[in-house]
Amino acid sequence: METPLSTSGNMPPKPGSRAPLTLSGLDFKLLRVFKAVVEAGGFSAAQNELNVGLAAISKQISDLEIRIGMRLCTRGREGFCLTEEGKQVYQASIDLFASVDSFRDKLDSAQNELIGDLTIGVIDNTVTDTNSPLVKALRRLNDEAPKVRLRLHAAQLDEIERGVVEGRFIMGIVPVYQKREEFDYFALYDERSQAYCAVGHELFLANDGDLDADVLRRHHVINHRYAVHAAKSDFVEYDGFSASASQVEAVAMLILTGRFVGFLPQHYAAAQVHEGTLRALRPEVINIVTPFNLILRHNAPRSPLVKAFAEALGVDLKAGLV
Repeated sequence: METPLSTSGNMPPKPGSRAPLTLSGLDFKLLRVFKAVVEAGGFSAAQNELNVGLAAISKQISDLEIRIGMRLCTRGREGFCLTEEGKQVYQASIDLFASVDSFRDKLDSAQNELIGDLTIGVIDNTVTDTNSPLVKALRRLNDEAPKVRLRLHAAQLDEIERGVVEGRFIMGIVPVYQKREEFDYFALYDERSQAYCAVGHELFLANDGDLDADVLRRHHVINHRYAVHAAKSDFVEYDGFSASASQVEAVAMLILTGRFVGFLPQHYAAAQVHEGTLRALRPEVINIVTPFNLILRHNAPRSPLVKAFAEALGVDLKAGLV
């Protein structure tokens, strides 16, 4: 087995006559051969370890001596023996390969460790929904990958969708009224909404028996503008809207005037229902279920961080789109 140094001769140059050594891939190979020979106790004993012949081993050690400018060992009838320089090079090779192994381990760790920013857009006013897996998922990710920087933005639907398309948000957690081709959708949970009125509205003290499924058609109902829910047509005349709002909290404010009826998420309204300021109107009949999905930009690469958070949410990105 010949190496590129084989034609250079076997006599090392005089000490101090060479420039500082710059290690190449070939140098690493030769040093590994030398280390194996030393640890095997000689050239012949190293043949099985290196799976090469005696002549090839001898030539590689000679090439290494030429390369570094030192006589590393004696071999012959007297047997194999390291020179003083050889002892130093052997110890240095132990340190070198230990450092290489340490570097490899650290690199492997870095590749497997989740780091970076996770930027999520989440629809506003959902923190009270116990069906949402978001808080638990954020906790789990922080426990498992504490170096990940969580960036959570509560916003309206159109802003979240725009942010995901533009790349400002890695993902969004949103209600789905209609699907868009720009996104991949993954089911998370359902949100239940009901029709409410407040103290001061004529329906607030009405008997349940006087309320039928068409009751909303006879009253002013708030148009929740981005919540374009097809199921509302079962209960509301769309041309009868006399007020509009773009967020859940704004809808609630208008309802609290006592002049309008509006749809609110059940989890959001629960506290005020308990306080007696809001009343759900025939909730067993008048209700709407809205699916909440994780959205990702269509066909965007799924980084390890995205995959980890999706798993924390209970979403299998390999299982297909919804």
